[in-house]
Order: sequence, then C-alpha cells, then structure tokens
Amino acid sequence: MSNPVIAEVTRGGIVESRHTGAYAVVDRQGKLIASGGDAAQVTFPRSAIKAFQCLPIIETGAADRFGLNGEEIALCCSSHNGEADHVRVARSLLAKAGNSEADYECGAHWPIDLESHAAAARTAAKPLAVHNNCSGKHAGMLALSRQLGAAPSGYVRTDHPVQRMIAHTMGEICDCDLGRQPVGIDGCSVPTWAMPLHAMALGFARLADRAAGKRIIEAVRGNPFMVAGSNRYDTDLMRAVPRLFVKGGAEGVHCGVVAHAGIGIAVKCDDGTGRAGEVIFARVAAQIDVWIAEEKAALGKFARHDLKNWRGLTVGEVKSA
Repeated sequence: MSNPVIAEVTRGGIVESRHTGAYAVVDRQGKLIASGGDAAQVTFPRSAIKAFQCLPIIETGAADRFGLNGEEIALCCSSHNGEADHVRVARSLLAKAGNSEADYECGAHWPIDLESHAAAARTAAKPLAVHNNCSGKHAGMLALSRQLGAAPSGYVRTDHPVQRMIAHTMGEICDCDLGRQPVGIDGCSVPTWAMPLHAMALGFARLADRAAGKRIIEAVRGNPFMVAGSNRYDTDLMRAVPRLFVKGGAEGVHCGVVAHAGIGIAVKCDDGTGRAGEVIFARVAAQIDVWIAEEKAALGKFARHDLKNWRGLTVGEVKSA
C-alpha cells in the first residue's frame, strides 16, 4: 500500500518537502490500537531495538556477575555521542567483564558530538572504537560472550552464540520467526534482522512484562543521557517525559514503549529521514490517552521543531502532518 505523508517541512509559508511513512501502535496482547500506512511492512529496525539486544545480558546473569550498574545497562542500549562520560562508562563496562578495546569489532569513528570530536582529535591521531556510537552495545555483547563461555572473537557473526541468543530473544518478544526474515549487517557490523513494523511495536509493548525489560527501562529512565547525549532527541524527550522510553535507529526508524500502559510504538519514515521519524513518533505518542496534561503538552512540543539557517534565524519548521 502507499504510505501517507507523515511529516512536512515548511519554508516561507509553503510546504517545501514531504515525508511519507508508516506507524504502528500495539498493546501487549498484539492488538493494533492505531496505525498509519502499512503497519505490516517489513523493515530493518536498526538501532531502535538495542533494548532487545540487551535483554540476554541481564537474563543470562551477565549483568549481575559483572556488577553492571544503571549507567552501564543504559549505555548497552545506546547510540551515543561519544562524549567523555559515554567513553568512561564504555571502558568501565569492558573492564568489569575482563575485556578491552582491542576486542571491539564495531569499527571506529570520531565522536558525533562536535566538541567531543574536536577534543578527541587533539589527543588522538585517529578515532577509536570506544568513540563508536554503538560501543556500549558492543561492550555488553562482549560481556555476554564471557558469560556464555564463548570466544569473544567473531561475536558479531550471525552464527556466534551471542548473536544466536539475541536473535532467539528478539524473535520471542516480537512474536516473529526471524529465521524467515531477511538479515543484513548493521553499521556497527552486527546482524540486523528485518521484521514487520507491528512486530517491533509488539516487542516494545511486552518489554516491561519481562523482569530484565523492567530493569532496562529503569536504567534508561535513570540515565537518559547515556542513551544518546547532549542535544539529542531521545535523551531530551525522555527527560521531558520520563514515563516514555524511546530509541531511534538509522534510516528513519523510531520505537518506544509506554511502560505503565503496556503500549508499544514503531515508526518508519520511507526516505530514511530521522527528522520525520522524530516528529511523528512524538505526535503518535501524544495521541495515546495515557498521559497527564503536562506530559501531553511536552510531547506536543516534540511533534514539531523550528528549521534554522546558519545564522540561527528561524526559516521554517518540521512538523507532523
């Protein structure tokens, strides 16, 4: 089916760009509460489902064995800026499980945060893997490898015990046979399994039903900075609405859970633009009748944002359609 326009970009009083996409809102029983466009479309969730990849770290006992704290669990679910505190926590997570930066198989890039990028460039000749926005997730996977008694080398491979356990957990919580779904390689080299949009939303709706899921939500709620960082949508939205857990992924995917209501949300922007996924996620979440007035007002502010030029002048807006 043809997906509707979910977000518009205005300039000079007219619509300059339009983004099409789809969304699904699902309860923990799998009932589709609301949707727009093709809620059954199959797509890669990318980094939006890092909480699901974190579940086995807790459920196998790895988190307790290595004494992972709330900051470290939240960083396992992150796509972080590479700021100093993100690097500090990633290194702590590695050390607790007896791993090192040499064990990383995520690749390296400079910190996303510009100030952190400049600071790193002044002291290092090249970017480090610990700067990678997925270094927290990979440190968690290395800890899981130790817990499973598996060699850490090759932990990113689809056939490695770490990825087999993650795939089983994801398929279970999303009620989706991943063995029948396309699998690709994510930007950080781990497998990414495609699934229907409504299956992603179902997984999030069920997250708080698992003890490990509750622990992840509590860790993220207590440490939203670890999930993204300064001037980032996920961190800012969860600070404004602490009862909402949200995680974005590449190519215009945004997912989350309203834990107190057992409702999951998944959004996909067709052209992969994050700005569209962000505003429509906030708009969809705001329309679910589970919020107090202050929370609903805060969500409304995230359903649009000003478009500014290089001088800082407001020249338009990005808004949900």
